[in-house]
Amino acid sequence: MNEHARRLLPPMAALHSFMAAARHGSFSKAAEEIGLTQSAVSRQVATLEEWLQSSLFDRNGRRVQLSADGRAYADAIGPALAVIRVATARALAEPAETVLRIATLPTFGMRWLGPKLGQLTRDMPDLEIEFAARTHEFDFDEERFDAAIHYGLPTWPGAEHDLLFRERAIPVIAPRLLDEHPVAAPRDLLQFPLLVQAERRDAWRLWLHHMGVPVDRMITGPTFDHFLMLAQAAASGAGVALLPSFMIEPELESGALVCPFDQAVVGEAAYYLAYPAERLNNPRFARLREWILAEAAQQR
Repeated sequence: MNEHARRLLPPMAALHSFMAAARHGSFSKAAEEIGLTQSAVSRQVATLEEWLQSSLFDRNGRRVQLSADGRAYADAIGPALAVIRVATARALAEPAETVLRIATLPTFGMRWLGPKLGQLTRDMPDLEIEFAARTHEFDFDEERFDAAIHYGLPTWPGAEHDLLFRERAIPVIAPRLLDEHPVAAPRDLLQFPLLVQAERRDAWRLWLHHMGVPVDRMITGPTFDHFLMLAQAAASGAGVALLPSFMIEPELESGALVCPFDQAVVGEAAYYLAYPAERLNNPRFARLREWILAEAAQQR
């Protein structure tokens, strides 16, 4: 910072005393608020007035009142000081360096990571990990995450990518609906409403084409943002859904959903652990990464 720029930043103690005196219209009450003597507050205000070459208060005995210049200055710097307070509180609330923060896709977190957290705690009881839901890519420097679960291609800007596993998307339907309308071939699924995941709108066309059922147009049907909403709709009999098998294991085990054709399409997209390369310098993160990769290898 050059001398001119430094000249434009008065001492914070002087600003603090000035704003307290401005609120109370009294140096003595300002002193009580900030824990200084009245003379100390007076000196800080005088320092600021010297700095600005302007009289900020009209003094009348023990009473002080903001001058026109003082009122304008208080109105201008008040919001800036509030921003500084908020930013400081946020910085103080940031997790300690010992805490690892992982962003995960919501359904992945609930259906793949969630059931493994007990084992993770047993394997690494000394690690403190925070998981937060995120659905889109973000700037690691701004969000302050150590890593993120990413689905798609390994294209997260500025990040390393460790392949976890690819999806097996299978059709699932409520058994009641299947009893009412039996199917013998993949083509028969077209008699049902085909439920669609909002970000996988072409999935049904690709699956049907893979099964030898050419469809020249994109499939349209009831659309849902999240896979678990899609699974719940299918279980209620709203139609047939195409879902990653690992996300619906509980529904398949309970019989809430059944798979009429256990044939999957595995595309280029996959789940990745994405992270800035320098995170590997943190031995705690390196240990967590190895654990996640080992679990993912079993999934593969």
